[in-house]
Amino acid sequence: MDVVNGAGTIVRIGLVGDFNTQFAAHQAIPQALQMAGDALQVKVEAEWLPTPEIGNGERLTAFDGLWCVPGSPYQDVQGAMTAIRLAREQHIPFLGTCGGFQHALLEFARNGLGWSDAEHAESAPDAANAIIAPLSCSLVDALSSIHLLPDTLIARAYGRLDIEERYHCRYGLVRELEQQVFGAAMKISGRGPEGEVRSMELEGHPFFVATLFQPERAALLGRTPALVKAFVQACRGNAR
Repeated sequence: MDVVNGAGTIVRIGLVGDFNTQFAAHQAIPQALQMAGDALQVKVEAEWLPTPEIGNGERLTAFDGLWCVPGSPYQDVQGAMTAIRLAREQHIPFLGTCGGFQHALLEFARNGLGWSDAEHAESAPDAANAIIAPLSCSLVDALSSIHLLPDTLIARAYGRLDIEERYHCRYGLVRELEQQVFGAAMKISGRGPEGEVRSMELEGHPFFVATLFQPERAALLGRTPALVKAFVQACRGNAR
């Protein structure tokens, strides 16, 4: 158990992913949660949940929120998908960043839209329906601008519509599928300089936000990540 110091209400967050000390995002996440907890005067208890250990997801209901973290391909893709589906269907506050964004898209396509053959090209490069495919331009360690859509959870979290964040990814949604994926349920909430989808959120859910970028890395520069703070706040509202 990784306990992040804070005060007041205890918020339990499950970190869905396979921890790797070499990943900058994994180094940043405990710091980001500590900063968010301090700002909100809550005590955040975060536990890493390796994807092979998730199983049917039964123990995940003990958490006030789930964060699907960077680091794909996950050791057990189905484990990650089980966690995402649980958060989506049970209205558990959810944050997905980088690989978490990609797999939130994949889970929604399979279980929300009924595309049972939807795949991620990183783990299934020859799949006929790879909805997550290599980006035309790699975003590994790139700092890039994002335009957030008004009246979205993410825009309210940042308090402005134009932001800059850092990435570490090579894969994103196949652009031709945008109109089929997004609609009344899943909404685009942020776009990159060329109009590419960079963040999304689920309508009618208390907090289901996923970003292709890694907002947590702001913590490595000593800044409280606005989106992580908003996520922890949503988890506090769900705390038992």
